[in-house]
Amino acid sequence: MKGSPSGFRLFDASFIRFLIVGVANTMTGLLVIYAAKWFFGANDVLANVIGYGLGLIQSFILNSTWTFKHRGKVLPALAKFLLTFLCAYALNLATVMAAIHLFSVNSYVAQAMGILPYTLFFYLASRYFVFMPDKGAA
Repeated sequence: MKGSPSGFRLFDASFIRFLIVGVANTMTGLLVIYAAKWFFGANDVLANVIGYGLGLIQSFILNSTWTFKHRGKVLPALAKFLLTFLCAYALNLATVMAAIHLFSVNSYVAQAMGILPYTLFFYLASRYFVFMPDKGAA
């Protein structure tokens, strides 16, 4: 909604940058998830925790510095980021577990299915809660 009086736009160039970072995180996360399952026999929950955990550091650094160009304090942003991640991760895990246990989806496919709700929630919360510019900054 470019040009709206409040300047509110649901998606802008930050969404493209977020998707690029997300592709990198997804590739890293899925590779780790699949490797943990295949090589180490990890169950779905453990493999998912490991994959998303390793991508979390990468995600915060890239999203704070490149995607949203955050200039605020790091620790409050990090705390909000971790809270947002936990909510997005819970949404992801609920999707994965429902796909596996309610719909008998292959667990590898189910892991990939959890990405969409995770990504949409994480972007919107990151943009409008975690890395939102200070009201005093112009």
